[in-house]
Formats: sequence, C-alpha cells, structure tokens
Amino acid sequence: MSILKKIGIGLLVVIVLLVGAGWWVLRGDPAEYSVEDVTGTDPLLAEPDPQTIPTVAVAKPVGWGEDGAPQAAEGLQVNRFAAGLEHPRIIYAMPNGDIIVAESNAPERVVAGGGITNFIAGILFSRAGASVPSPDKLVLLRDADGDGVAEGRHVLRDDLSSPSGIAWREGKLYVANHDAVLRFDYAEGDKVITGKPEKLMDLPAAGNHWMRNLVLSPDGKNLYVAVGSASNIGEGGMEAEQGRAAIHELHLETGSSRIYAAGLRNPNGLDWNPWTGELWTTVNERDMLGSDLVPDYLTNVPIGVNYGWPWLYWNEEVDERVEAPMPLYLTDYARTPEYALGPHVAALGLVFTEEGARMPEKFSHGAFIARHGSWNRKPAAGYDLVYVPFDERGNPTGKPVPVLQSFLAGDGETHGRPTWVAWDKTGALLLSDDTANIIWRISAPDAAAASAQIRNTGNSLPPRRQLDGDPARAFDNPPADLLPGSF
Repeated sequence: MSILKKIGIGLLVVIVLLVGAGWWVLRGDPAEYSVEDVTGTDPLLAEPDPQTIPTVAVAKPVGWGEDGAPQAAEGLQVNRFAAGLEHPRIIYAMPNGDIIVAESNAPERVVAGGGITNFIAGILFSRAGASVPSPDKLVLLRDADGDGVAEGRHVLRDDLSSPSGIAWREGKLYVANHDAVLRFDYAEGDKVITGKPEKLMDLPAAGNHWMRNLVLSPDGKNLYVAVGSASNIGEGGMEAEQGRAAIHELHLETGSSRIYAAGLRNPNGLDWNPWTGELWTTVNERDMLGSDLVPDYLTNVPIGVNYGWPWLYWNEEVDERVEAPMPLYLTDYARTPEYALGPHVAALGLVFTEEGARMPEKFSHGAFIARHGSWNRKPAAGYDLVYVPFDERGNPTGKPVPVLQSFLAGDGETHGRPTWVAWDKTGALLLSDDTANIIWRISAPDAAAASAQIRNTGNSLPPRRQLDGDPARAFDNPPADLLPGSF
C-alpha cells in the first residue's frame, strides 16, 4: 500500500472520528421530564448533568407571514396591535393610553470567562435572532380611534444605548440603558423627547445579560432596577459580578442606592403583587446542568433576600461547578423561589391582574408571564404566554396555564418569541414579539372590567410571650407548645 494511500485512509479515519465526536457533543442532553413536571410550587428537581458544551436546540425565527397569528386560549382573541417594528423588547403603557416601546438589543457582546462555551453561545444567540444591531430607540404607538390597532407611530428618542426598562410618573420618564438609569422630562402625549437626560445611577455594563428592567414603588419614592449576571455561574470571577445578579433600590429624592435583593442570576419582569403589596420578579436560572435543570422562576422579593446564585439553586442545591468560595451564611440564609416556570424557558415580562383588566374569569386572579423560549433544551420549552393563578392570600398555585401558544413552527423553527407584557387602557393585554417585530393584542370582548384588587391586610400578631430577667429562666418550666412531642 502506498504512503499516500495510507495517509488518505488515516485522514478519513480522523475525519470520521471528528464528525462522530462532534455529533456526540452537539446531540445534547434530551429532557427526561416534561416541562409540567418541573413547574409549580413543588417542582421535580432532576439530578444535575454538568456539561462542557451546552445542549444545542436553537429555533430559527421565520416570522408569521402576512396573516399568521398565535393560538389564543378559549375566550380570547388576538390581533396585531403594531407590526414592522425593530426588535421590540420592553413595552410600557402610559396613563393616557399611549404605548412606549424600547426597540433594543444587546450591545457588543462582552462576557466574563470567555472560552468555547461563550463562543458557542454567541453563535447560538445569532441563530436565535439575538444578534441584530440594537436600534437604540424609544417609539410611541398610539391607537387614537380605539380599534385595537396603533395607527400612530413616532420616534421619541434614538440616541440611547441598549435601552430596556421604562417607568413614568408626574412628568418624568425613567429609562434604563444597559449601563445607566436616565431621567427625562416628558409630558403625556408628546411625540418626541428633546431635553438632555439626567443620569441617576451608573449600572454594570453589558455582560451576558444586558437588559435592565425598572419599576417605581407605588408611592413613587423609589425606583427598582433589575441587573442580570455577567456570566453563567461566576466563571469570570466574582469581581466581575459586583452589582450584578441583583435588584437595586434607588431613592429618588436623595439619589442614594442599595442592593435590595441578591443571588438572582438574571431578574427580568418586575411588578407589585396587588394582594400582598410585595415586589415580584421573574428570574432566568443557570445553564449547562442538563435539559431538566434549573427551573426559571417567579418569586417575591423581600428586602435583603438572597436566592443563592451562583453557589446554590432552589435553596439548598449546591452547584459544585462554582469555583469561588461560598459565603458561610448562605446555606442558612438562601431563600426558596415561590414558583418554578420550567427549565430554560427564559421567563421575561410579568404583569399581575389589575383594575380595569378585561379577561375571562379563569384569567382574573393571577400573573401573566412571557416565556421567551429555550435555546439549550431538547425538546424546546417556553415560546408562549402563560398565566399563573394566585389564591386569595396572594400566593401562586397550580401549574402555568397557556394563554398564547403556537409560536414554535416545527422543524427547528419559530414564528416569533414572546418577550414583554403590558395592559393597555382598554383592559387588553399587549405582548411584544421581538424576532417577528410585532406587538400582539390579546382581548376578551365579552369580559367585564376587573374591579380593584383587594390587598390583604390585618393587625400584627401579638408576641406569644415576654421574657423578663434572665431569658434562660423561661425554659425552667417550658410552655406546653415547647414540650417534647408537642410538634
């Protein structure tokens, strides 16, 4: 056998081995459980399956065509409120009915840690429609005739830097760029913002998670800012995570700020629970532990809370991949999320039922959440708008209920990706679709407007007993409820 022939056979063997190895690596880790198994207040938590290369299952956006639309739940209708936008992400409803849209995308991709994982992630995000240049605009949409379609469209501002979060109160418009919170003078109804903004707060720039959502406190005194992590599990070092994976509280009168909540890998949607008065958020959890881990979640945000990232997930599950030393207090202090939304579903926009909302009875007491859709789970998950029912005490119950479906087109393609939600002035729900460049309007024409949500109130519980003198003396004759066998 000639030397050239031997070399050719050798090269062929190497190529076959490389192709086989590539297939083995990229085939990923198919889920063993359904998304429903890994949702709700008591989700099933699979055994972790650490990966060097993430499972690859990216749905390519192909649009809806001229007449296509998602499938709405029974009793609901869906129509195009606006189309032909440029990557619409955040939508915000003004009191007069105008809708402000942040047309935005990530700044130049700079992530902590580097390496093959982030290189592959960049390729996958590009396929998923997340690599188009950021338009950096705020756009005003107006439905003046009330027919459910915005006929007016005006560019409010076009010199921002990956804007996302929006809030407004008393002539002031708050906008979060990826690296700062700005405040503009803005009167309802104006079609352009001309004045120079006031910078209220610097934010950690860009990173793996660039969106920065905003919500004002009900009294308007404080602004809450959600900032995602720079990495998956702190692989770039925890110094790169300073001020990230957290919700900040900014006091508007003094300009002082503090970390309000921590250990949230990528908090997104923010809204106030109308029955408890608490701040709630949606959070995107970590990747590369398999298709069944870790569930994204919906949870309340008490002041000072820590949800464990990057060291812990779901209160006590230790992520052994994390190299940074874990704070000693964290295992006793980390909080369990309230409600699992499914692994890798990319939960983003969040709104609670509110006064004036027109929805059928089955959607009248809970939260609506846009699940943007997975890029690293087999089979794909999310790509829908769901409703989470809440009980009379303001706690989530049951399983997510589909509201808008059929975003996935099959054969590794998707028509669009649900992104953000907001109530319009008529009581219909608006949903942005950032890859199809559409804002959908979900309505229930026969539904009555919801009355004001009643907040649960009550007197503080009195202390059960008072310890006078030496506290240890109180246990010489312990009360009945502390005796052995009383629990």
